Amino acid sequence: MRARLAIKHAAIDVILREVVLRYKPPAMLAISPKGTVPVLQLADGQVIDESWDIVHWATSTGDGSFLRGDSSRILEANHLVSRNDNEFKQHLDHYKYADRFPEFSAEYYRTQAEAFLNLLNQRLAEHSFLLDEQPSIADIGIFPFIRQFAHVDIEWFRQTPYQHLHRWFDHYLSSELFNSIMNKYPAWEEGQDTLLF
Repeated sequence: MRARLAIKHAAIDVILREVVLRYKPPAMLAISPKGTVPVLQLADGQVIDESWDIVHWATSTGDGSFLRGDSSRILEANHLVSRNDNEFKQHLDHYKYADRFPEFSAEYYRTQAEAFLNLLNQRLAEHSFLLDEQPSIADIGIFPFIRQFAHVDIEWFRQTPYQHLHRWFDHYLSSELFNSIMNKYPAWEEGQDTLLF
């Protein structure tokens, strides 16, 4: 989702091939044998198969450069997203799929994840977005994971004391940007007409 958010933000046209991971098309595996999404193949044949790398490519290529800022802002965004990807996401996965991790309860995994929610809430108490008063790559890099977390138990999430996080979450949830990437597309098949995203 964050790759799509960045591409839309940057107003870059890409050919979309929607993939159902249960049926990975040979054309996808030919360019990215790891078989995960998203995968972006550039015009020169270069393949980018990590979502955060696609965010960086899109915001340094198209109209999304204002999301980046200077090198210190990019460094801060990278640090925050690294915490999201390497700490929070593990707790999120355990919470979301608690039946696969029976060592602890879902509530235990949720509590572990709350340290990151608290950090984000503290940042958002100081300014409108995660880094400062302007949207950044950190915001679009982290929002999809907070959305996943919230929707495991939205009633619980709504009653938490993270009011600044709620404000930020609702801003993105109701945004034209988010809604523009939420269309459903049929699974791509060889020979299908070109679909621009």
